[in-house]
Amino acid sequence: MDDNNKSIKARLAKLEAEVKFLKSHSVNDRSNWIEEISGICKDDPDFEQIIRLGKEARGTEQHDAEATGISVDPQ
Repeated sequence: MDDNNKSIKARLAKLEAEVKFLKSHSVNDRSNWIEEISGICKDDPDFEQIIRLGKEARGTEQHDAEATGISVDPQ
C-alpha cells in the first residue's frame, strides 16, 4: 500500500503542477475577444467559399419557404 500511496501522491503532484501551469497561461478577461479575432479570415479563400455557400444555402431556404408560403426574414 505504501507504493500505491507514493504513486497517488506523485500523480497528484503532477496534476497540481499541470493545473498551475494551465491557470498561469489562461486568459481570464475575455471582454475583448471580438477584437482579438476580428479579421483573422481576411482574404482567406476557404472562408470566402464558406460565406458564398452559406449565402447560397440561405437563398435556397428563402426560395423554398416562399414557395410554401412561409415568411422568412432575410439577413
